[in-house]
Amino acid sequence: MHLKPIIALKNVVIQEPSASIPISAISKRGLEFDIHVKVARFLRQYPSIFEEFTGPMHNLPWFRLTQEAVETDREERIVYEECREELRERLRRFVLMSKDKVMPLKIVKGMEWYLGLPSDFLEQPEVNLDGSFRFVDMEDGLKGLAVESEGRKVLSVLQRNAMKQGVYFGEPMEAIEFPLFPSKGLRLRRKVEDWIKEFQNVPYVSPYEDYSHLDPTSDVAEKRVVGFLHELLSLFVEHSAERRKLLCLKKYFGLPQKVHRAFERHPHIFYLSFRNKTCTAILKEAFRDKYAIEEHPLLKVRKKYIKLMKKSDVILRNRRSNNRFVDRGDLEKEKELEFELRG
Repeated sequence: MHLKPIIALKNVVIQEPSASIPISAISKRGLEFDIHVKVARFLRQYPSIFEEFTGPMHNLPWFRLTQEAVETDREERIVYEECREELRERLRRFVLMSKDKVMPLKIVKGMEWYLGLPSDFLEQPEVNLDGSFRFVDMEDGLKGLAVESEGRKVLSVLQRNAMKQGVYFGEPMEAIEFPLFPSKGLRLRRKVEDWIKEFQNVPYVSPYEDYSHLDPTSDVAEKRVVGFLHELLSLFVEHSAERRKLLCLKKYFGLPQKVHRAFERHPHIFYLSFRNKTCTAILKEAFRDKYAIEEHPLLKVRKKYIKLMKKSDVILRNRRSNNRFVDRGDLEKEKELEFELRG
């Protein structure tokens, strides 16, 4: 899926004073946008988003957004404006789950796409952040973002839902069961099913609570890791993320070295997709129970961009069909001319 580089390029184009840009200005920035083909070729793959025209000088190709893309960008900006507090709360929760309530800015920047934050969110702290956030110096010369919990207890999605159902009362080391969604056709051995039932009765430690007292080899520690991954994916726009992108979080969230095994050991909670040579971890509950996890405010906008991407496929397919029709017509004319010359 090329949605992320498309939106990044869209932002570059729309920020220009003329809302257009010559290909020469971005042709050598492919790696910056995680594009592995020529940038011009990439832009031409999406004619429903990027419109090509001849520039004012030297007949160079320029690109601007189509009207539909401009309107979708406008909707996106409205979401950022109206949902600033909601997005701020997601960032706050992300940092509060960390070991010391502080995260390196480079890690936060790397998670902006998943959290649904605009790329300039941290660059405008006076507008986007409140007094609970502060920038700090970390070890190794890193700059970090710290958050004060302000003395209030932060509940995870799992805790809030369990309280609504009357099966959790907020007591220390109280058990909470994870909603399970078995895949069709997946059969587990009897002893594995028994272990899952036992695991559900293990005490639940919220990702916002201190875990330093836990034995890292215990079932309680494993349930804490599963609970962390559940909460993290709940915060993300699409409730999914590339598995390798999550591995860089181990140090700051107190995760075990082989945290990736949690996805494999709990197939009723997580689903692993291996499309396009990429392993993506997906939270099943977000897709099986639409009332359990609040929809991210940016999700509808991203779906509109995806719809535009699919529209590009139709446009390109029609262009190819028209070209074939024209080519066949030219071939028939050549045959007729050759016949006349022979006659």
